[in-house]
Amino acid sequence: MLTPEGIELRALAERVELDIVSVTRRVSRAGQGPQGKLRITTSDSLLLYFLTPIIADFKALNEGIAIEVLVGNETLSLARDESDVAVRATKKPAESLVGRKLASIAWAPYGSIKQATTIPFAEGQPWVSYSAGLCGLKAKSYVEDRVSADCISYRTDSVAAASVAIAAGLGYGFLPCMLGDITPGLTRVGPVVRELQDELWLLTHQDIRKSWRVKAFMTFCAAAVAHQKPLIEGQLDLPVAQGETGSVS
Repeated sequence: MLTPEGIELRALAERVELDIVSVTRRVSRAGQGPQGKLRITTSDSLLLYFLTPIIADFKALNEGIAIEVLVGNETLSLARDESDVAVRATKKPAESLVGRKLASIAWAPYGSIKQATTIPFAEGQPWVSYSAGLCGLKAKSYVEDRVSADCISYRTDSVAAASVAIAAGLGYGFLPCMLGDITPGLTRVGPVVRELQDELWLLTHQDIRKSWRVKAFMTFCAAAVAHQKPLIEGQLDLPVAQGETGSVS
């Protein structure tokens, strides 16, 4: 166990580390052109079908930039130089970061195409939910406050994995529309639930916000996302599965 003096020294060392990272970052990246590496952190659900095509289009226009994507449901520390840009679903970005809100993220209930056309959407049916690793996810508490524990047949700490499980027929579940509406084998089985709404943010650290690579990607990504706001905000004109007899409310 550290003494009070040891705790103070550790805190000082951490502050010095962050200062060194900040200075190094500004010196090494501030004036760089279209060369080098850009590190992006995001979640699996955002990366899978949505962000990867945007990155591919950006890379086609900037062949000299090597892209490294770090996937995780927890935000990597931009302050500690673990990544350059974060694409995150959050309503509370860290105060140390700068960026912009790109869109509101809508959530709705989904089922597999086969299941939704043969089984009524009603109480007593199996559900897919989220495990403790995603305890802060609104959809987890929303489902588990309304569905019997006996009816939750599958849990996962990955939204992308949940989409695959639902498509495989393991149960109904809530997904962001930007994932559920474009995942093969899925169909909406109910309307968008407004209280599950989240926000999509594009973030970086203030020390590197003027880096050519960072600025170029953030500008490109924001423009690409703007064209897909109807998908993200659940406004696509999609049919709801036939045979719906009820909803979780």
